[in-house]
Amino acid sequence: MDGKIFLGGGGADYAEKQGLTLKYANRHGLIAGATGTGKTVTLQILAEGFAAAGVPVFLSDVKGDLSGLAAAGSADFKLHDAFTSRAEKIGFADYGYEAFPVTFWDLFGDHGHPVRTTVAEIGPLLLARLMELSEAQEGILNIAFRLADEQGMPLLDLKDLQALLVWVGENRTELALRYGNISVNSIGAIQRRLLVLENEGAAKLFGEPALELDDLMRTAPDGRGYINILAADKLMGSPRLYATFLLWLLSELFENLPEVGDPDKPKLVFFFDEAHLLFDGAPKALIDKVEQVARLIRSKGVGVYFVTQNPDDIPEDILGQLGNRVQHALRAFTARDKKALRLAAETYRPNPRFVTEEAIREVGVGEAVTSMLMKKGVPGIVERTLIRPPSSQLGPLSPADRKAVLANSSLAGKYDTPVDRRSAYEILTARAKAAAQEAEQLEAREEDMAPMEREFTAARRYSGSRVRRSSARTLRVRADDTFGEAMTKMVMKELSGTTGRRIVRGVLGGLFKGR
Repeated sequence: MDGKIFLGGGGADYAEKQGLTLKYANRHGLIAGATGTGKTVTLQILAEGFAAAGVPVFLSDVKGDLSGLAAAGSADFKLHDAFTSRAEKIGFADYGYEAFPVTFWDLFGDHGHPVRTTVAEIGPLLLARLMELSEAQEGILNIAFRLADEQGMPLLDLKDLQALLVWVGENRTELALRYGNISVNSIGAIQRRLLVLENEGAAKLFGEPALELDDLMRTAPDGRGYINILAADKLMGSPRLYATFLLWLLSELFENLPEVGDPDKPKLVFFFDEAHLLFDGAPKALIDKVEQVARLIRSKGVGVYFVTQNPDDIPEDILGQLGNRVQHALRAFTARDKKALRLAAETYRPNPRFVTEEAIREVGVGEAVTSMLMKKGVPGIVERTLIRPPSSQLGPLSPADRKAVLANSSLAGKYDTPVDRRSAYEILTARAKAAAQEAEQLEAREEDMAPMEREFTAARRYSGSRVRRSSARTLRVRADDTFGEAMTKMVMKELSGTTGRRIVRGVLGGLFKGR
């Protein structure tokens, strides 16, 4: 199909080819359906189609099944006959097996190239949500990020942020005059949450070398786009970390890619599996950010496809922007499920051949209700579609084959070794060391001082010269003065002062009065 990705066959006998138009692929999409209805295979054949068209893909492999994209299917596979039979039924004449160019990534570095970003790039909003901070705690986090910018202290990894929070706590009195009250308890709560992140392995996400977006947008020498697969089976043990990382990646694409309008095909397609994790318990500010990114990122040539069990998992404002839809079967047992099914059916243009709500409930495994954008971006009429079989291996790659793909990758070695350059932790450590050395030197100088000078220095801890105040009445007695000389000087000074003049006048007045 020219300019389209072949999805499968529709119509009464499944002979009408159904496809996703590449020109409108950056207007986002939805893959939904209950567990076991075929969502993963649909994601796999869409990734194949985009890669074959020269479009790079980024997807998360939640169950470990999608690594098979790196290997060709086999005639020895148990479903070979079923696949060839389906291909014939839907008119997929040139169906065959092939492998696709794949790059494996892993936040933990176990099953792919390490993925890192810096604390500063994640930002306080996403980090606060990742740590489930209160409003007051998030405020302190924002103060820390502001101070890091103002004082030129890069926040690269977790120890940078931990050191900066300690410094904020030590200087909270001075900082409160500008930023408001800074609670030691709130700082302690943030530090405990950072400790939890460390225990969950999140420390490996933060640091350098940071991921370069260009490495996600590569094409192979034969012109096919690379399929970037994030190993997410272990990552799903920390669902907030998973959602935060993918949202950060979307935000980075949005902020760094240039405007391209409506290209003939996307520059990158992003699949967000288990999308409900992004919105579960998310504050309104975060949902608004996702909506903004989804609405505007298409002009950067990026298509975003949310993969979830129920369309009801996606906020309505975001769901309305998903023009290309593949809806696998939904199970409706409860009143809430029935309502969600009815609402999902109402979002499609009706087809006179069947009732959409019934079709969504009745489609079998490997079959779906589809609606793709047509000319001028108008939603197409809903159709029951038999999804085409995959050309790559269905199921996970063997550990040995996965290692071979990693070893032969052009990115091998680029991200393997972490780099710890001078940042907030080193800067603050150097300041503390310098302050300690200065205090030590001051103590050493005081030990060499005369007793009286040492007492003076201890009482007045500043480096200015000694200034005799005009109001001082204390007479400093030199060691070589005799007691008589000292008393004479004291009397003469008092007589020369105001009080002395009054005494003299009183005495003389008495003498003259007596005469």
